[in-house]
Amino acid sequence: MLPEWQVNQSSQELVRVFEFKDFKSAFEFMTLCANLAEELDHHPDWSNAWNKVSVRLSTHSMKALTELDIAMASAMDQYALQVLG
Repeated sequence: MLPEWQVNQSSQELVRVFEFKDFKSAFEFMTLCANLAEELDHHPDWSNAWNKVSVRLSTHSMKALTELDIAMASAMDQYALQVLG
């Protein structure tokens, strides 16, 4: 279902590193994701280093992975494809 994502069982997180051609593309991806995160009120734990965006998704209030995490991960995959063109 989400082949590019890893599941960290101990922390109950979905984990992925996205790689783009440059910082501008990485930032465009993060902006798209940030807008959705605000809509869903479900925010990723992430960091950016030039062209890479490291993401961890978990529903902290539930201390588990939920449908929100799956939806966010799926949307992030689509945004990455959109930005990579």
